[in-house]
Amino acid sequence: MTIIRFAQQDDIPSIVKFNTTMAMETEDITLNISTVRSGVEAVLKDNKRGNYIIAEHEEVPIGQLLITKEWSDWRNKYFWWIQSVYVQPEFRKQNIYRKLYQKVVDSAIESKNVCGIRLYVDRQNVVARKVYHKMGMEKSNYLLFEKDLMHGKTI
Repeated sequence: MTIIRFAQQDDIPSIVKFNTTMAMETEDITLNISTVRSGVEAVLKDNKRGNYIIAEHEEVPIGQLLITKEWSDWRNKYFWWIQSVYVQPEFRKQNIYRKLYQKVVDSAIESKNVCGIRLYVDRQNVVARKVYHKMGMEKSNYLLFEKDLMHGKTI
């Protein structure tokens, strides 16, 4: 049975592993483990930065996602952004992401101060795009622009 829950301090090693594995799988990027660990610890110490949701099977983490918040002055509520989605390969196509996503939706509705849920996905990641569409998410009217302040430095 899969349990979906908010992350705790003892999940840090799993989250770091999932994040570094995901970066390699999706973007062929090797992340600095120390930097990732510090970033994960920062989230777990201060939930204003975000919240991780963990999928666990037989008390072992098998997947995750991160929720971050964006204030909308137009709506006087938050958008929740889904980031850092990862499910271990042997658990894919078993509705693990669906369960993680449903926890996000249920938590957003329960909070009463969330107006929508957003995420971004690489244009080339066709599999993920299909999954998100199946969850009822639609392409936004907005394009994403960014300014890279790392200037090509190792992440």
